[in-house]
Amino acid sequence: MAPESPSWTSLLGMGAVIAAQLAVGVALGLLLDSQLSTSPIFVLAGIAVGLAGGVVYAVTEFRKYLRNGQQ
Repeated sequence: MAPESPSWTSLLGMGAVIAAQLAVGVALGLLLDSQLSTSPIFVLAGIAVGLAGGVVYAVTEFRKYLRNGQQ
């Protein structure tokens, strides 16, 4: 049996969550950099954390669809 494809609304939701994670990471980085006067350090850390969270979230969600097709 072939794996069930995610619907477009599910993919749109995943994209929104990934974008929100990245935006929150950048916003927190900007806030910390402005408070601590450490120009790009926390923004770069926020980008890295946001991207890592997005990758983990995407892998977790896509595994659900792959597992459903194998059962």
